[in-house]
Amino acid sequence: MNAIVQNALPPEMLETTGLPGMAPAAKHDWLRVDEAYAAQLQRRLALLETQRADVLWMDPAALKAAREVLDQTLALLPDMGFQVRAGRVVCPDGRTVTPDHDAPLLTLGQLVQEDICLLHKQGDEHVLVGAVLCFPASWRLAEKAGKPLIGIHEPVAEYDADLARRVQRLFDGVRAGRPLWRFNRLWYDDAELHQPRSSTAPRRIRPDQTAAPYIRSERQCVVRMPVSDVVVFSIHTYVVRT
Repeated sequence: MNAIVQNALPPEMLETTGLPGMAPAAKHDWLRVDEAYAAQLQRRLALLETQRADVLWMDPAALKAAREVLDQTLALLPDMGFQVRAGRVVCPDGRTVTPDHDAPLLTLGQLVQEDICLLHKQGDEHVLVGAVLCFPASWRLAEKAGKPLIGIHEPVAEYDADLARRVQRLFDGVRAGRPLWRFNRLWYDDAELHQPRSSTAPRRIRPDQTAAPYIRSERQCVVRMPVSDVVVFSIHTYVVRT
């Protein structure tokens, strides 16, 4: 477990104590590898083995889009310390993964630190059509699968109709090759990455959150795929001691 705790948050996530809005990211900077890669992937692989139904879901209609996300990811991996050759990927922790285009989200879960959520425009809203979500921060994939953005954020009190419209405009406006990013900051009593909670049983928050021993921060990126037009919401989770 100690290896999962990172030394520090990235500098750009220390610039403010508030929660910033979305900002432009470099074209390929929606995936990262850090010092917790090996430990995080070990935890991901265990969850995919023992709790797959809880952490992996995809609408069959999203298969083509998920394959595009996998192909886009494979193109980025060589610059991130991976070796990609002869249909196999050697990961930074020494594992070898054979990409499976019939199970693209499972393959992504075996390769990258990020949780990957796929959202596709259906009618007036983007809908969650697939995800590999091993490290939820107090929500459950089963309760959000197939729901639009406003349904995904229930019962968040701050996510009112005005905020829902602004978030939908953001998802409508993000362009391929021009990802956006933001981060949040949460306080937890332990370093466990897999923190699912039902919306009917929300997490209890300390009156003085900063007294908790761990800060959990998510670097969240919004990325549009150029062919399928699906929007990827990637989540890189950092856990550091306070």
